[in-house]
Amino acid sequence: MHFTTKAEAESAIAAATEVFFATQARASFERHATLTRISEGLEAQLEDFAQLLCTEAKKPIRDARVEVQRARMTFSLAADEARRFGGELLPLDLSAAAAGRLGLVRRFPLGPIAAVTPFNFPLNLVAHKLAPAIAVGAPVVLKPAEKTPRIALKLQELVHASGWPEAAFAVLTPETPQEIGTLLATDPRLPVFSFTGSDRVGWELKRLATKKHVTLELGGNAAVLVADDADIAPTVARCVAGGFAYSGQVCISVQRVFVHKTHFEAFCEALVAKTRALRLGDPADENTDLGPMITEAAAIRVEQWVEQAKAAGARVLLQGLRDGASLAPSILTHVPVDQPIACDEVFGPVVVVESVESFDEGIARINASRFGLQAGVFTYDMRRILQAHQQLRVGGVIINDVPTFRSDSMPYGGDGDSGTGREGIRWTMDEYTSPRVLVL
Repeated sequence: MHFTTKAEAESAIAAATEVFFATQARASFERHATLTRISEGLEAQLEDFAQLLCTEAKKPIRDARVEVQRARMTFSLAADEARRFGGELLPLDLSAAAAGRLGLVRRFPLGPIAAVTPFNFPLNLVAHKLAPAIAVGAPVVLKPAEKTPRIALKLQELVHASGWPEAAFAVLTPETPQEIGTLLATDPRLPVFSFTGSDRVGWELKRLATKKHVTLELGGNAAVLVADDADIAPTVARCVAGGFAYSGQVCISVQRVFVHKTHFEAFCEALVAKTRALRLGDPADENTDLGPMITEAAAIRVEQWVEQAKAAGARVLLQGLRDGASLAPSILTHVPVDQPIACDEVFGPVVVVESVESFDEGIARINASRFGLQAGVFTYDMRRILQAHQQLRVGGVIINDVPTFRSDSMPYGGDGDSGTGREGIRWTMDEYTSPRVLVL
């Protein structure tokens, strides 16, 4: 069942509120069993989910299968966490007045979860909202992206068939998405609001969600720093994969690359050559590397940003042509820092590569952004690795790989305009719960 009107959304919220105490009371072995059945169901239906991802999200079929496998892993990880989500014993007898007292701290869910997810990972990003909620015993009311609702609806069928109550996972497919997004952000019956999407929408909804616990994952313009001791061939290969997978429609897609001057010319030459070898085509074709973007309007916007940068003085190393929603990759350099492709989130197949004089300059150039989700650093110097970890204002520093890497078990989120809070199963469970002390 899904809900399309505001009245139906209100009824879904009421049902989630009513079922909350029942889901909270479920024993950890029950939550583990439900999550395990969902994980096994995704494995059994892998090709069905992958084909739907390919059709609805226009994701190349090879990438679609990877996403289903990741979602399967996400539910499996949550199943494990459900059995070890414990508490802490505290000695309270620190003075004579507290002699004989002991504290037991446990975390309890704050209440039903309001969740909003984007189109680009319409299965695994839903899993990252839902799996931790089941692990702690909290219902979820979800509004998936209006461009990709069928993936969430198919997952809903599997979740309900796996033993999770119907009222505890509702999928809203509203006729008025903005109205329902505002409802989820403001309704006091949903004390947690978890949003993944654009920074403009996310921060506005956080402003409205005045008394809620809010987590935001809002993307960015992820950067790579290539030091003078980097191994160029594998670095280029990873930057091509990280910059153009799913046509760059990934919040941690490689967008900015800062290369030490000693490697700059060779790096650019190799980057262009390897990018030219990518295969564009039908996402259902097993050999396709890049399919069309989600809409023609999205492709036109990216194309316009490239043209705007050219007019402002950027040098084009490779310009991809557009055919409807399909847009071939572009690589630019000498891009003015105030151009959208340098300072905003492109969310398309565009990489900006620039030369830097030193590792320190590279750190500074990465930090000169309003975003701070993840960054990749290519170096074998441990001192530089520790420097990057300390000085980069991002949620994750990926060494000798691109910022596009994400393990579904690690804390994931950003600083600045990239959001607030962290996802990743164990960390999301903390976001969904609060500590409560029992004094004995």
